[in-house]
Amino acid sequence: MSGGTPTPTGRLEPRADGGTGGDVVFERSFRAPATEIWAAVTRPDRLERWIGTWQGQPRTGRVTFTMTAEDGAEPEEVRIERCDEPSILTVAFRVADSSWRVSLRLAESDGTTTLGLVHHLQPGDDLPSYGPGWEYYLDRLVAVETSKVDPDSVSFDDYYPAQAAYYEKLAATL
Repeated sequence: MSGGTPTPTGRLEPRADGGTGGDVVFERSFRAPATEIWAAVTRPDRLERWIGTWQGQPRTGRVTFTMTAEDGAEPEEVRIERCDEPSILTVAFRVADSSWRVSLRLAESDGTTTLGLVHHLQPGDDLPSYGPGWEYYLDRLVAVETSKVDPDSVSFDDYYPAQAAYYEKLAATL
């Protein structure tokens, strides 16, 4: 599937909580019910196919997430802030001395589910890195769920650094 730079899709929206900065939103659509896509982004065995897996008890509000799509990735603490199955999931990642928040929004209409991944930007976030990374992982999800192809056929080299300039310009508008 490698062979060129995909067009960046991220767009900025005002922060829903009224805070400074903005949210960067990425969308992908699937000809599948929302419950099916919810499973692809929340069940450890399905999640592992395109990005990583988690361990723990979600009912406690915390799990440990490990990226399996990156060599040598260390487990990360994840706090579950909101979970309204099958439509909204908001989590906060804690990695070393930094943290970041992501929401998944699913909406189903006429047999198509739109997944919106929202990265809630904070001062100091590296959008030129995050943007291409989310594009890459979401396209891996699309490969698994719609194309039924090996997600490893999606090459990160097609996304970064090629898309970084787009996200630098987007970040400059904050």
